[in-house]
Amino acid sequence: MIGLWGAHAQTYLLCLMIATTLVFALPIFLMPLTWARWFLWRIPEHTDLAVYFGRCLGAFILIVEALMLRAALTGVGIEFTFQVLVAVGVLMIVVHIWGALQRIQPWTETLEIGMYSGLALSALAFYPLAG
Repeated sequence: MIGLWGAHAQTYLLCLMIATTLVFALPIFLMPLTWARWFLWRIPEHTDLAVYFGRCLGAFILIVEALMLRAALTGVGIEFTFQVLVAVGVLMIVVHIWGALQRIQPWTETLEIGMYSGLALSALAFYPLAG
């Protein structure tokens, strides 16, 4: 499974980077509460902390987006970028399973377990193998 489609690693990164930048990184960074409402979160009266954490999360997603763009266009750091993607996928699966078990997140977040599982598996399938 690992590296099954490794020859297409750069194209995969470019497509993934465009999609995740538009759906997650920029909306979370620029308008975190609007993004939260799209995903059915109930917004409390005091939102400053939520906006702060949303922008912080969005900034880190944008860093991952930049890694993907650089690796997709130049091949520089491509193996490291895939390692980051696998780590993001695995840790986000844990975060979303935890939230589901505690019943503290909307169902849309629980669905993201599947999305992050797909991310981790596709990152492994497109993982660039040396040689």
